Amino acid sequence: MNATLVKQVRRQRRKLRIRKRVLGTAECPRLSVYRSLKHVYAQVIDDLAGKTLASASTRSLHLKQGGNAAAAKEVGQAIAEKAKAAGVASVVFDRNGFRYHGRLKALADAAREAGLKF
Repeated sequence: MNATLVKQVRRQRRKLRIRKRVLGTAECPRLSVYRSLKHVYAQVIDDLAGKTLASASTRSLHLKQGGNAAAAKEVGQAIAEKAKAAGVASVVFDRNGFRYHGRLKALADAAREAGLKF
């Protein structure tokens, strides 16, 4: 098994451990974050209804630099504004198997500053 595949498998295991405990409801949906090398994506999801209530990404915001903490901060502000417009005040954070630092931390901090509670 090559190193990249091992890394992906380990992330999937971490993701499943997290998702066992994290569930989004209508009152408190799940804020799911995904980061790739070039972009950051965030969705507010109601798992019980199976619906995405709000979404934002560096691609949807048409940012030139999508793979850095500054871009993640803008995505965090955008997702908080869209979630508030959809009537969501608090969420549970799903880091999707990624470590809570760098771009994920910048996105989460910006969403908290914009008024989203988690």
